[in-house]
Amino acid sequence: MQETKRITIRPAEPGDIDALMHVFDLARNFMRSSGNFSQWTGGYPSEELVRSEISSSHCHVCLAEAGTVVGTFCFSVGEDPTYRTIDGAWKAPGPYGTIHRLASSGAVPGIADACFGWCWEQIRNLRADTHEDNAMMIRKLEAAGFDRCGIIHLRDGSPRIAYQKTCSCY
Repeated sequence: MQETKRITIRPAEPGDIDALMHVFDLARNFMRSSGNFSQWTGGYPSEELVRSEISSSHCHVCLAEAGTVVGTFCFSVGEDPTYRTIDGAWKAPGPYGTIHRLASSGAVPGIADACFGWCWEQIRNLRADTHEDNAMMIRKLEAAGFDRCGIIHLRDGSPRIAYQKTCSCY
């Protein structure tokens, strides 16, 4: 378990599923209220996907001081198949860590910073992607030192803006 300011990060557990799904609902509502109507549609991420990420030890929770789940993200180290082809260029090759499905309840500020800081401590070569309509995530990634590298496509062909943050050690 790691503590970043008032936010503690730990691996998600099966008992967190209801709280995680609630955070995703709140994040979807925030996206819609800020003009992002195209991302996380059709019930994405599904409970089945979240359970799979928990069992793979990729899903993490961000806890407030009171122990309440206030955010979540998925993190894995290793090749991400959607990043094999990019219209653009990655800054550095692997190994790298990938951040997916970062979501906040909005109850506590700093979830993105805590996530990025925690992931950076795991490996100093990070990749992430986001929808072009997700202005908040674009701002957060760029403020945290991620560089826009190009466009990748998800399995369904949807384009995403690809970002990478790395140190000179790669």
